[in-house]
Amino acid sequence: MNPIQHGEVFVTEEGAETDLDLGHYERFTGVNARRSDNVTSGRIYSDLIAKERHGDYLGRTVQVIPHVTNLIKQFILNDTGDTDFVLCEIGGTVGDIEGLPFFEAIRQLGHHELRGRSVFVHLTLVPYLAAAKELKTKPTQHSVKELRSIGIQPHILLCRCERPIPASERKKIALFCNLDEDAVIEARDTDTIYRVPINYHKEGLDAQVLKCFGLPHEDEVDLAPWRAVVDAVTKPKGEVTIAVVGKYVTLTDAYKSLIESLDHAGIANRVKVNIKWVNSRHLDREKAEEELGDVAGILVPGGFGSGGAEGKIEAIRYARENRVPYFGICFGMQMAVIETARNVAGIADASSSEFGECHNPLVGLMTEWESSRGRELRSTSSDKGGTMRLGAYLCTLVKGTKAAKMYGEQEISERHRHRYEVNIHYKAQLEKAGMVFSGLSPDGVLPEIVELKDHPWFIGVQFHPEFKSRPFAPHPLFQGFVAAAVKKG
Repeated sequence: MNPIQHGEVFVTEEGAETDLDLGHYERFTGVNARRSDNVTSGRIYSDLIAKERHGDYLGRTVQVIPHVTNLIKQFILNDTGDTDFVLCEIGGTVGDIEGLPFFEAIRQLGHHELRGRSVFVHLTLVPYLAAAKELKTKPTQHSVKELRSIGIQPHILLCRCERPIPASERKKIALFCNLDEDAVIEARDTDTIYRVPINYHKEGLDAQVLKCFGLPHEDEVDLAPWRAVVDAVTKPKGEVTIAVVGKYVTLTDAYKSLIESLDHAGIANRVKVNIKWVNSRHLDREKAEEELGDVAGILVPGGFGSGGAEGKIEAIRYARENRVPYFGICFGMQMAVIETARNVAGIADASSSEFGECHNPLVGLMTEWESSRGRELRSTSSDKGGTMRLGAYLCTLVKGTKAAKMYGEQEISERHRHRYEVNIHYKAQLEKAGMVFSGLSPDGVLPEIVELKDHPWFIGVQFHPEFKSRPFAPHPLFQGFVAAAVKKG
């Protein structure tokens, strides 16, 4: 999935590479997503072909219905034995060719296996036409008509809008879409996404869902935690500007979890975090002062390939020399190691083997490592797809380091997504240059966290802490980074 076309690839604890929507679900529910929580058309058809080749359908004609739809239903119901509610999202738009088998599968589930135990919630758009000064309900009517034509009658409509929907328009939507008026839920734009649960309760979404399931509901729900988050977001006691120096900044959804994590850290520090997007492809030494001179912190996120790498190294050099709080994530840690090697340790040709052959590969391709599945082996000839170090791995922290103080414990677990690693053989040279290896894999072979000893706040991590941050539990590294930026002012 191209980050500039699709956005972020979210990684679960188990190492599944998924749609960024699963990140939202984790942040809002506090429940970790699993590998079995995400499926694509490609995965379904791949499994179908494998079953056909194996002989599972021997003597039968393999078709979309029932074979493809059966696999989709099997996916939805799999691994749900101890679950009370399953939230199943089908992305895209009603009528999309890719989505038709999925719509048919949930139609079958709702009509047969889960009759009386399933609720269809349809998200539609009610646009406001400024020229006519009115809301238009036709898009919603047509969308529901299309959905009903394939056999699905929605129980609840979530109507995205930027202005209030008058009672007359709700009545019209309910009439044309065969719904009760109180099942037409206004989903109006808000000043912060964290106000949405409060607004949905006010609009009666929770009551409608429980009503459809035949379950009792209470008028008073404890929304105090959400109100506290909203209060911190909307009434900050200050603000701080962080530069995010990346190569995918033309589509900020490529850094969705990172943005949310900075917001969470802002909530914890009671400040508004303003992000200044800096394209690393266009950054050089001359432009560094111009682009970074007015920020209180610099963050270099993950990425792949040599494009924009030198710009990231320049941003890191600027942060180190000017004592600006710096946070490097994955590729951002690797470039921090290369910058220190080149400009402090005197290894002028320090580079990464990701960029091609080099004499001093401070960063190199991982050839073997331990995972929950056993020893993983890779080589330059291995397929690139799915060969990364993915999911949660343990890391041992060094006592007395900034990282250890922020985490408050010696062993942590964080999620990874990378295929290159800092070369442990350069550890001694880098330590002489003032770099501290404050986190290592339990076997001491893979560097996980580095710091600069004589710097207010300079930390690089090989993992992706943004995948574990929550509004009610901001990640300690993001919280510490923003606190350092606030202190710098």
